[in-house]
Amino acid sequence: MKNAKTKAGIFLAVVLVLTIVLGALGLGGLSLPPNGLYKLLPWLPTTDAANWPESLPLGLDLRGGVYVEYSATRPESSEADFDSLMDGTIAVIQQRLTDKGYAESTVQRLGSDGLRVEIPDVTDPNAILELIGEPALLEFKTPDGQTFMTGDMIETAAAVYDDYGETVIQFKLNSQGVEIFKDVTAANIGNQLSIYLDGELLISPTVNETITGGEGIINGMESAEEAYKIASQIQSGALPLVLTQQKVDTVSATLGDDALSTSVLAAVIGIVLIMALMIGRYRLNGVVASWALVIYIITLFLLIANFPGIQLTLPGLAGIVLGIGMAVDANVIIFERFNEEVRRGRSLKAATRAGFKNAASAIIDANVTTLIAAAVLSYFGTGSIQGFGITLILSVLVSMFTAVFVTNFLMKNIVSLREWPVSAFTSGVSEKEGK
Repeated sequence: MKNAKTKAGIFLAVVLVLTIVLGALGLGGLSLPPNGLYKLLPWLPTTDAANWPESLPLGLDLRGGVYVEYSATRPESSEADFDSLMDGTIAVIQQRLTDKGYAESTVQRLGSDGLRVEIPDVTDPNAILELIGEPALLEFKTPDGQTFMTGDMIETAAAVYDDYGETVIQFKLNSQGVEIFKDVTAANIGNQLSIYLDGELLISPTVNETITGGEGIINGMESAEEAYKIASQIQSGALPLVLTQQKVDTVSATLGDDALSTSVLAAVIGIVLIMALMIGRYRLNGVVASWALVIYIITLFLLIANFPGIQLTLPGLAGIVLGIGMAVDANVIIFERFNEEVRRGRSLKAATRAGFKNAASAIIDANVTTLIAAAVLSYFGTGSIQGFGITLILSVLVSMFTAVFVTNFLMKNIVSLREWPVSAFTSGVSEKEGK
């Protein structure tokens, strides 16, 4: 019994120290070298985030900047797949913005034929509009640097699997490009031909044979992802969509700061009230719930800061708050099941085990239904709706982890710490009802 109490005390002390340290670093700033978290946890995506929480990627509504909306149409001379052209256009615009120093910009599809470009921390929209409006320039060059073909001679380019299961790029030329490509490949067997997009080298494939039919294969890709990316860039460079500006607007950084500070204040007040109510109703169990909630918040924001592709927006903050509510709901279910077991005369340890067992199905069902709704929003939604869905998915997953594992761990060890009276865990069960 003494060893169990000692072990429980050590476990709780370790978790408490980690919570305090990570919480303090989160408030004061946590220095992370580029891809530092990836080096510790190699299964996570890489990130260039340098500090947390300073590195939290804020959306346009919180940071301020410029956003532009376009409608996209297919050129009259093109018969290529519209979705492929759209993907390629998005990739080219994103790459162009990144090359010009706007690495945190986002380019999203808006409905079936629209695009929305968001560039935070920008005050002059005209420079961005000129940059986006430039046509994509695709060039094919010989080993001596001479351009022999341009993108308007490419009909299609797509990533496919060859007979050996490798991902390659399959392309098709128009009638003008067939003859030119035939002559150049015949004269350069064993040499490399280079493909450039907007002056940047995409790939330099080696010519293995003369290509006479206007259809060829580019192999040697390091990954399927690289093949799909380059194929979409070649396709977009060859047949860019015609973009028509529909809307352009700027968001003041001051408005973003005010919105962020107001939202954070509201969230802090709500969290403090929730903790007070939980402690008042469930005593030590309420302390456990509050502790788990702190761990939930630290974990969630650490993941947001280090996972690429997630931006914190006002709707995203709403998703986080909703996740907090789900986490608290799960704890309420667990504690009420705990109270029911205590009323039946079970010990605190037995009531803890049975309470989690009986509450697990209800918690999982509630979270799964929310995950389905969030997945639908993130898949079919655009802009802030999609951001809300993605943040909600992450919030629910973290809340499930803290409710099912963290709360369970903390309750079991606190119950094992000493011989507690029933009244220490809840105000809803009398000593006569429980052991």
